[in-house]
Amino acid sequence: MTLTVRVAVPRKGRPLEAVLERLATNVGVDDLADEISSTLRYEKSVTKGRTDPEHDVYERLAEYSDLSDPTRPEFTLLRDDRDGMPRRVVFDSVEVDAGDVRLHLVGREEPFRALRTHEFALGFDSADLVLEEVVSLDEEGIADLADVNARIDPMESDVRVVSGLGDTVYHTLMATPETLPPKADLDRDFVRGYEGPLCISPRYERLVEAVLGTGVLDGVDFVYPTESAEEEAAIAEAGLGVYLTVTGSTAREHGLVLGDHLFPSETVLMENRAETTTAEDEAKELLSAPTDETRLVV
Repeated sequence: MTLTVRVAVPRKGRPLEAVLERLATNVGVDDLADEISSTLRYEKSVTKGRTDPEHDVYERLAEYSDLSDPTRPEFTLLRDDRDGMPRRVVFDSVEVDAGDVRLHLVGREEPFRALRTHEFALGFDSADLVLEEVVSLDEEGIADLADVNARIDPMESDVRVVSGLGDTVYHTLMATPETLPPKADLDRDFVRGYEGPLCISPRYERLVEAVLGTGVLDGVDFVYPTESAEEEAAIAEAGLGVYLTVTGSTAREHGLVLGDHLFPSETVLMENRAETTTAEDEAKELLSAPTDETRLVV
């Protein structure tokens, strides 16, 4: 008998794309993954006003979803947080046959919190949320995903990171040339000896504390971009900051020097160890990274 394992996944965006790519690679559901991804890209274009659809949102929703067949994707409507709060089509559910187990992907706005409250044994979400909510702060910082589980208080959460999906952007140190002494490296050691403002997004305060370590932040004062300012512009004004970056081109346009990649902002597979059974273990192996180079061993 094939067992069904429920897996919490993001409803939209880069993290869901990463999950679908992993399924396409490890389970061979390329067409299904492409269908879900292309539908959500189209709906994102509609929400942003770049595409003018022929049919209203309810007609499109009925066209996308097939409730008679659980192996066909279902979508649902959410209110987007943009001006006017438009309705946005997002992923809701699909079942995927994967040999000995059937994976039931269930869309959640906050998959990590759904695992924390024991609604699911397995799920995917951003590694950032783990650092923001359950990783303990310490004088020493965290450098990569492999360090994360050791810093989760078992009395605080049963959730642990299993592996990353490789859709990586980095929390990166940035500074103006005037802030750096001649020939100085822009790294954690530089921040340890630095005193002054450090510009970050307000939501990442605890994450930055966990990544850099509280001992590095003596003498540092967090400052935050205003609502109207680009993050890179705010960092240029402060002199030093941490922000997510892929190529760093925008940072360079603001005259910033790029330093160390402090921590990967990456979609991760997580498990709630209190809820995991043999079926979840099989699903976890199936969904883990395809190569030893990218898999986090816990």
